[in-house]
Amino acid sequence: MEFHALGLSAELLRAVEARGYAAPTTIQELAIPAIMEGRDVVACAQTGSGKTAAFALPLLELLLGEREEHPRPVRALVLVPTRELAAQVAAELRLYARSLRRAIKVEAVFGGVSINPQMMALRGGADVVVATPGRLLDLVSHRAVDLNNVRTLVLDEADRLLDLGFTDELHAILERIPARRQNLLFSATFPAKIEALIRTWPGTPLRLDVPSTEANEPVIEQRAIVVDAGERTSLLCHLVATYAWPRVLVFVATRYATEHVAEKLCRRGIKAEALHGDLSQTARTFALAELKASRLQVLVATDVAARGLHIEGLSAVVNYELPRSADDYVHRIGRTGRAGHHGVAISFIRAETEAHFRLIEKRYGRWILREHVPGFEPTETELPQGRVASDSNGGIKGRRTSKKDRLRAEAAARGEPVRSTVEECRLGKGDTGP
Repeated sequence: MEFHALGLSAELLRAVEARGYAAPTTIQELAIPAIMEGRDVVACAQTGSGKTAAFALPLLELLLGEREEHPRPVRALVLVPTRELAAQVAAELRLYARSLRRAIKVEAVFGGVSINPQMMALRGGADVVVATPGRLLDLVSHRAVDLNNVRTLVLDEADRLLDLGFTDELHAILERIPARRQNLLFSATFPAKIEALIRTWPGTPLRLDVPSTEANEPVIEQRAIVVDAGERTSLLCHLVATYAWPRVLVFVATRYATEHVAEKLCRRGIKAEALHGDLSQTARTFALAELKASRLQVLVATDVAARGLHIEGLSAVVNYELPRSADDYVHRIGRTGRAGHHGVAISFIRAETEAHFRLIEKRYGRWILREHVPGFEPTETELPQGRVASDSNGGIKGRRTSKKDRLRAEAAARGEPVRSTVEECRLGKGDTGP
């Protein structure tokens, strides 16, 4: 099937063509006509399957049929779990909207930055607001945004919204928007919390479940390298140099580890930055922009980067530390191999995390050949059965918080910005440890 068969206007078809999309993905093929018909849709599809375009294109098509008003009433509300995803979805909507015959105003609002510029941006209203729940409620309390005219509600990465504890905020928002509206829910998984939420909606939504198949599965080469804990950074540097990856996303378990690993990479001449929830929004946005522009080679991140983010042409994902669950594993590796491009996902397996990785493989339904890299052969032995690996519950075993980290935590608690790793490397203040 081609995009013109989905009923999109010529303007949006031009926007799709400009993005280089030849044919719709399965979720787009199923969701776009149903949304344009005004139906409620609950869609489950794997990461990297094109869910954003699946609701963005029909949403803009519906807005084209609305009468232009000033100030602009908020007709569509998109709720997302993270600041980065809010900015990304808004950018995607604006990109498609450029080809439309009338201007569609899209505003992204999220915490971690001053609320005043967002209040100013909303003074003339907006056709679409993409928001994190907490900041949206702050704007409602300041009377900076009116939700009484919302006709379409989109919950993007809905499972993550509920996982992050936004349930109360979500219900508070639902009470402030019209009961008669179109509900669209997109998620990679369907936990019980989502099922409970759907049961509160009037009517019966159209359910779209797109299972992973060889035809729609991202092209990701998965590798597992066995390595001792103390050799992981050296191995990472070796892989970056060997494969000349221009952009690499490295996942660790804790905020401390992002800074620690990034600083060690900086000292070895690799441009690296940390990304975690304690950084100021300015630092987080800067780090992502630097990676996307290839001015940064390695981004070391917690699972704050595992959901929803699209980094064009991301060469590789490295699990420096294993995720807690198979779901987190799938979302992490799904940052590469997107939009039909080939990607590689490498997991570092230590002796004490081998059992945990086997659990991930069992849940994921795939066994990955263990590799030894010459010069980095492991000497540690696997833990006896019954021992719990430290990576299985997050954190780093035996690690004490450094004085520098305690100072950073205190600064964050006072609301002061946390200096980024790249800034510290430039200033020569990186950790001087091994």
